Amino acid sequence: MELSVAVNDGEVWADDSGGDGLPLVLLHPGVGDSRIWDKVMPHLVRRHRVIRYDARGYGRSPQPTSRYSLVEDLVAVLDHFELSRVALVGSSMGGATAISLALDDPARVAALALFCPGVTGDAGLASPEMMAEIERLAKAGDMDGLVALALRTWAAAGVGVDADTDANAEAEAQLRAAIPAWFANHPYQVPDAPAFDRLGELAAPCVLALGERDQAEVVRCNEEMAARIPGCRLVRLPGSDHVPSLREPDTVARLVLELCDGVR
Repeated sequence: MELSVAVNDGEVWADDSGGDGLPLVLLHPGVGDSRIWDKVMPHLVRRHRVIRYDARGYGRSPQPTSRYSLVEDLVAVLDHFELSRVALVGSSMGGATAISLALDDPARVAALALFCPGVTGDAGLASPEMMAEIERLAKAGDMDGLVALALRTWAAAGVGVDADTDANAEAEAQLRAAIPAWFANHPYQVPDAPAFDRLGELAAPCVLALGERDQAEVVRCNEEMAARIPGCRLVRLPGSDHVPSLREPDTVARLVLELCDGVR
């Protein structure tokens, strides 16, 4: 069921599969929108109620017009669906949001499945050189240049004779659609509280999967995150970059289901 969910001074597009089982909420990365889960969804909905939504400015959600927080929007979505306890499945930006809620309201988070997650409070997560190049291309209005840079940075598994051309095309389409949100959202998005130094407080069962062909800064951060999260299962995905739900959707689904099987 597709619908619009009210958030503070705005709205987001959401989809609810319905059904029984522990509810799963899928949180997309900043390099795509909720369609990035399309190949993972069929595996999950057989055993769980699955909810996904587009963050403001992404996919089918309108751009923000006032200040907002990603974690506050997540809470608004959970409240709309009257979900008191869920498993959060977060990729990159979505992983950071999932972690923030698990720290803010641990009773509400039954499990954390994190894929190439970001985290607030780690200054070394983004390369300064890359951010400067993004700013230069943006000022020049060079969308093709931005997409090419993003593909080299976050979709490196698409390079080589063994590359999955379908996944490459999906990664490019996701990036091209997502990039405008980076700039439209920036004046309005309020950063959530730093979480990196609080990862040791997380109590929910957790799996963290990193892409071995991801950006070096992200791999380093993900390894450190897994070491700090108590009891975290670290999984290395050799065929993945920053978008494992496109590169290895069956593996992503399996890891989520295995995690949730152990949740009471």
